[in-house]
Amino acid sequence: QGQEKLSCNPKKENGTHVVVCELGNPMKAGAQITVDMELSVSRLEDMSDAITFQLQLRSKNSPSPASASVTVPVEAQAEMELRGNSLPATTVLPSSWHRVEGSRRLEDHGVRVEHVYQLHNKGPSTVSGVLLRLAVPSRLGGQDLLYLLELGTEGGMTCANPPDLNAKQV
Repeated sequence: QGQEKLSCNPKKENGTHVVVCELGNPMKAGAQITVDMELSVSRLEDMSDAITFQLQLRSKNSPSPASASVTVPVEAQAEMELRGNSLPATTVLPSSWHRVEGSRRLEDHGVRVEHVYQLHNKGPSTVSGVLLRLAVPSRLGGQDLLYLLELGTEGGMTCANPPDLNAKQV
């Protein structure tokens, strides 16, 4: 009939996290109670696709507790965002410039342009095992468009170098 806040206390019993809530004392015979509980569980991204709660109802008047299990599906969600910049943003080759075949000097192969990509997790969950495939057009009409010189990462990421990375050993 009325709504009351429960007094709940978290504890650890036998390596298990337990929340004990006192529903009423004394309680009248035949009383029916509906309880809505909101639980906050961290590190769900490390869980499988569901989490199971074991519920027990104990009475001081009854030697055996009533129990039930509730399984809640878990779905980690994260919004990823890829940002990219080119430095310089615009490149204009001089009209008199020609590539020098066989040269190992960088300036003989074109203007240096650095492309920087940042992958951001906007949450709410953490992510692991993300695979990003980035396709870079390096040739156009049989001619070099971009010469891939080097590839680097920061922040614990690893990259697989493309087979044509610095093929001319510039």
